[in-house]
Amino acid sequence: MDAEAYYLRCCHYIDCNPVRAGMVADPADYRWSSHRRLAFGERDPLLSGHEQYLRLGATPAERQRAYRALFVTDIDPADLDEIRSNTQRGWPIGSERFKDQIEQALDRAARPPQRGRQRKEAASGVAGEREKLL
Repeated sequence: MDAEAYYLRCCHYIDCNPVRAGMVADPADYRWSSHRRLAFGERDPLLSGHEQYLRLGATPAERQRAYRALFVTDIDPADLDEIRSNTQRGWPIGSERFKDQIEQALDRAARPPQRGRQRKEAASGVAGEREKLL
């Protein structure tokens, strides 16, 4: 995951999963959630502050208030679909540049292949030659 752009969105997604599943009414009600730690400062020795979380404010109280503010609205449906889709398929979540970096570092695809066949003209370079003649 491209933490710079997606960390807080993914936190929102994860913290609200038990709510979407109808298990609890509020993210803080789910026993295994990090929400109470991040939104209310409840002590949890298993968790440490992520850089993106720490940027939410200068003090713990400011960070907790800013984190709670993320939950005033539901997660954007496009973000929800993107996180679900990429997670289910094992693709990284991030910008095209981030995916390019992943592909270079791992020497493997970081996004689904293009659907359908490549056009014959584009594949053979014929289109470019035709444009030169015109």
